[in-house]
Amino acid sequence: MRFQPMVLTVVLLALVSPRLLGQIASDPQSAPAKHPPIPGQETPPEDDNLARQMKEMAKKANLERQAQLKRDTDKLFQLSSELKQYVDKTNENVLSLDVLKKAEEIEKLARSVKTRMKGNN
Repeated sequence: MRFQPMVLTVVLLALVSPRLLGQIASDPQSAPAKHPPIPGQETPPEDDNLARQMKEMAKKANLERQAQLKRDTDKLFQLSSELKQYVDKTNENVLSLDVLKKAEEIEKLARSVKTRMKGNN
């Protein structure tokens, strides 16, 4: 299974963030000082920057997921065409090993595409 750099980054952030937050919560001396809110502004600027960065990361991950879906569906189409050509060459008495291998490859890729479409990278 091949991981894309953005997906790996998101996974690493998801794994590291709870640990860092747990350390900060357990040691109040090491926690960064909270700034009082600026009048007329609901959240501190750091929170806005963090939220913006998270949105950008999510958007990039979504774009990468969409690009991977397009590549996989193109490959799925190609494999399906090849499978049809193999089946057209065989008769009712002969089933080629290539046909079975191609069908298994299509099945694996189709499952991968389905999972990715659900958003479970």
